[in-house]
Amino acid sequence: MTTNSHTQWQYLEQRSSSWRKQLYLKGKKLTAFTVWSDMLVNEMTPEEVAESKELPLAAVMEAIEYCQTHQELLRKEAEAERRY
Repeated sequence: MTTNSHTQWQYLEQRSSSWRKQLYLKGKKLTAFTVWSDMLVNEMTPEEVAESKELPLAAVMEAIEYCQTHQELLRKEAEAERRY
């Protein structure tokens, strides 16, 4: 699995102010997981998500790729959030 420090993401960034280790979309209060999960839950295409969230399609595609390659981290953070 690729770590955040070894991957250069164009649209994603880590937030030092957050307890989460997952990445956020630059300039937005959205995690990559939020974009991905909204797409899956609402059965939307990447194009529809990009339009609904006012994001470049490339940013949505990057969020999808990130989530697909970091599922263990996302699972652990979801479990931690449920505990609080």
